[in-house]
Amino acid sequence: MTTSSRHPLKLALVAGLLGSTLFVTGCARGGGDGADTAYVARDVESLYAEAKRRLDRGNTRLAAGLFDEVERQHPYSPWARRAQLMSAFSYYTSRDYNQAIQSAQRFLSIHPGNKDAPYAYYLIGLSYYEQISDVQRDQKITEQAQRALREVDRRFPNTEYAADARLKLDLVNDHLAGKEMEIGRFYERSGRWIAAKLRFQNVVSNFQTTSHAPEALFRLTETSLALGVREEAVKYAAVLGANYPGSEWYEKAYELVGDHAAGVTAS
Repeated sequence: MTTSSRHPLKLALVAGLLGSTLFVTGCARGGGDGADTAYVARDVESLYAEAKRRLDRGNTRLAAGLFDEVERQHPYSPWARRAQLMSAFSYYTSRDYNQAIQSAQRFLSIHPGNKDAPYAYYLIGLSYYEQISDVQRDQKITEQAQRALREVDRRFPNTEYAADARLKLDLVNDHLAGKEMEIGRFYERSGRWIAAKLRFQNVVSNFQTTSHAPEALFRLTETSLALGVREEAVKYAAVLGANYPGSEWYEKAYELVGDHAAGVTAS
């Protein structure tokens, strides 16, 4: 997913996170602009404040390194917990999604019951979601996004994080259904009717609320006729007509059944 696909809720959630986190005002000591700033030893308040300043300026990658340094230099400080989650967010905004996931997972492994745990889970889901590729490519990341977003909804169903996760799950499911349709059409073109039919059945069974369901029912009508199971073809066409009566796919299925299965009733 591109940046433009991100839900506006993300910014509001981040603003709330930043607002609830204790920041120290004022300039950090020794805060030069060099890339090695993250490795300058300093007191925890100054180091955290410098990380915030870098984040506010849009230097997200360096900010992430500075937040990491808070934990490295002051692992037993209360600031370390805050820095872990802010590091994950900084990596996310710099589009280093794998590192964002690792940082958020580390936060959860150390602080599973923390009040900011819902945001950490949500950030993991977002980081997978932003990496979803087109349907021509392997969908492992899409499946990981689906699992992570479902986890947010399962654990925190009444939160705004879950509400946004559910919206994104609709898009993720549509993407996975699209991949199944692409593979099914390929098998169909190759005359591998049974393999094609299994893919289309998967869409109807597991992704019936997606935009691909009408075509999947038409393809099931088509493959059933190719396999000589005319009763099933009529059944799928009837289901298509009942659920999507105005669909172009129903019109095609109606013509197909009329040409090849006229007078046959669904079993």
